[in-house]
Amino acid sequence: MAKAALALVSVLCLLALAGPAHCHDDKGAFHVQGKVYCDTCRVLFPTRLSEYLAGAEVELKCRHLENKTETLSVTGRTNKDGHYKLAVEGDHDDEMCEVNVISSPNPECNEHNSEISSAIVSLAKNSGIRSDSRFCNPIGFRKKTALPNCAEVFDELGFVPFSH
Repeated sequence: MAKAALALVSVLCLLALAGPAHCHDDKGAFHVQGKVYCDTCRVLFPTRLSEYLAGAEVELKCRHLENKTETLSVTGRTNKDGHYKLAVEGDHDDEMCEVNVISSPNPECNEHNSEISSAIVSLAKNSGIRSDSRFCNPIGFRKKTALPNCAEVFDELGFVPFSH
């Protein structure tokens, strides 16, 4: 009986140690992910009419906070659902990291707008985030002209658009 209890306590101790080890890699490996969309209503945020872009190119860049030198550049493409996932090695504690849209596969939706074309992400090992995954806000491109049924979406949201 005592041997069984000791074995059970040993297994529980090993499992307790495995959880934190799985949550964050000691090397500081991260998985940065998010989605790229087409702003079909030209309102600078996703709506139910937004389309997620398959094959959009994104780039993650990190720059040192003090001297602004580039320390990291990683590129990738979105899958069929407009989702990207970038693998990053190392701790980037003293750096500003940002994901930017680079190119759109849709010629009707390729207008850059600084308000939706990038997302800042923390890649610091000791940020208090226990997971190695970092999720970014949706980023995207604006459609050249808004869809005709965007007015319905604005009404549903109680939103009154203004002209730029």
